[in-house]
Amino acid sequence: MPNSRYSLHQYSVDTLLNWIRTEEIVIPEIQRPFVWSSNKVRDFIDSLYHGYPVGYLITWPKSDVSLRGGESSTRERVLIDGQQRTMALRAALLGKEVLTKKYKAQQIQIAFHPSKESFAVTTNAIRNDPEWIADISTVFNSNSGLLRLVDEYCERNDGVNRYEMGERIGRLYEIRNNSLGVIELDADIDIDTVVEVFVRINGTGVRLSAADFIMSKLAASEQYNGHLLRQSIDYFCHLATIPTAYEHLVSTDSTFAATDYFRAMEWLKNWSDNIYVPAYTDMLRVVFASEFKRGNLSNLVDSLSGDSAAKIFHRLGNSILNYINETNFKRFVMILRSAGFVDASMLTARNAVNSAYILFLILRTQDVDAGQIERLVRRWFVMSVLTERYSGEPQATLSEDVRNMSAEEGAEAYLDGLERAGLSDAFWNEEFLQKLNTSGSKNVYFNVFLASQIKANDKGFLSRDITVRDLFAGQRDIHHIFPKNHLLGLGVVQNQHNQLANLVAMQKEINIAIGDTAPTTYFSALQTGCREGNPPYGGIDNSDELQANLDSHCIPAGISEDYNEFLKERRKLMVAKIRDYYLSL
Repeated sequence: MPNSRYSLHQYSVDTLLNWIRTEEIVIPEIQRPFVWSSNKVRDFIDSLYHGYPVGYLITWPKSDVSLRGGESSTRERVLIDGQQRTMALRAALLGKEVLTKKYKAQQIQIAFHPSKESFAVTTNAIRNDPEWIADISTVFNSNSGLLRLVDEYCERNDGVNRYEMGERIGRLYEIRNNSLGVIELDADIDIDTVVEVFVRINGTGVRLSAADFIMSKLAASEQYNGHLLRQSIDYFCHLATIPTAYEHLVSTDSTFAATDYFRAMEWLKNWSDNIYVPAYTDMLRVVFASEFKRGNLSNLVDSLSGDSAAKIFHRLGNSILNYINETNFKRFVMILRSAGFVDASMLTARNAVNSAYILFLILRTQDVDAGQIERLVRRWFVMSVLTERYSGEPQATLSEDVRNMSAEEGAEAYLDGLERAGLSDAFWNEEFLQKLNTSGSKNVYFNVFLASQIKANDKGFLSRDITVRDLFAGQRDIHHIFPKNHLLGLGVVQNQHNQLANLVAMQKEINIAIGDTAPTTYFSALQTGCREGNPPYGGIDNSDELQANLDSHCIPAGISEDYNEFLKERRKLMVAKIRDYYLSL
């Protein structure tokens, strides 16, 4: 882009804050949500304080570009790059909330320690420490003046040097006089060029993904109603996260609220099942792959600028409507639940979830029987998790899968072949057994084990009436069968305490009651309680019922103090349970 197409200026932070306050600077649709972490905001403020370079903003004096929220710009400056820095100033110095990529309003408070001249993300400990100014926005928004703030600080910290503290708090306040570079593009630059600028300058920092670029390109392609597709994706993900945002979206973007896309997602205002809450990358991947039978979003990037762009946009629009269709989305979530995945915490394998929805949408276009769709999608999802199907090159694997899902032989034949190759006896008896030799309650295999218990309607560990499913709806703990402190006493190294085979889901109060008791001790107490009708934990007062509960949690018979032997035997039982569960899908 020739130099004549832009000009470079230096503006004070105070000027930028005034632009933010008066909304003279606004964010276009091609921008992303706020993705900086609180620590990143802290580092940015620290750099301003010490006078380090903090990069440039890029603005564009354009009055007819779509903004975040759907309205058109009537302001003098549209922000093309620098949203993260601008929002960081707004949050840290003005004390305003930011909207995160998960569509949640977040307060980011940055604290300042005058004696050490250091910054930190505010915590409760910092709020209770008089040596910190817990929220620097109070310095920039004080009605009582800077001298009064210095006096209050010195009163809280007897013995500090008032002159020195005044100098440092004053230096913090003087951030407002520091300069930031602003590149101002000429008004006659077209939107495609602006998008290209935006993409190129984001090659560093929080990198643009293919999904980011696609969202930017959609927003810029108003001639094909691309801005409506962008808003459809953004608003669907927003409402799926926060259904109560419905009225706000209607009132702030009445133009989009009158479209077929918005009417197709109105059902979300009453939606409370949040186990599958897609991000826009998830939605784009499913929309593209189910319609175009390709898994690499870079292919869509190329297509949006090609000769057949109009046709591509039309197909994307139809695919978005299929994705957000109430019947489709609710049926897919129902299928996940029917497989035992009843909580968002269990759906950590996002590529597996996305591929299952892709399969669902493809099968719907093939008029496959509803019951058969449910069986295939359940099996596909769990197979993908168990085999870590998308752990290597997920986009290439997904491309192969969507082609074969749509092939003449059919998805069922393709899945049967994958099962024969990936879920053989050798997998179950050797490979999967080794995979369970790992740690962490958030492990995908532990999620599958919990799902197998939920589908079998198993009770919580040592619970008489409360099921594992119930535990996800209330208070649940992940209990260590061999408690951590007991393992320390046995000399077991700490990184082995959270072994997957040492974990069970149980009621919080039962977990507290057991505490650090050795398993041989509390299992013996359980047996005695059943014989005497006085259960010490959980209410099970029948030996047969107790044994059934232990069996459902794959607890080996004759538990001893040999921790490694216990883990080895329980893994075998867990493999058998998960295998039976998979075959039942």
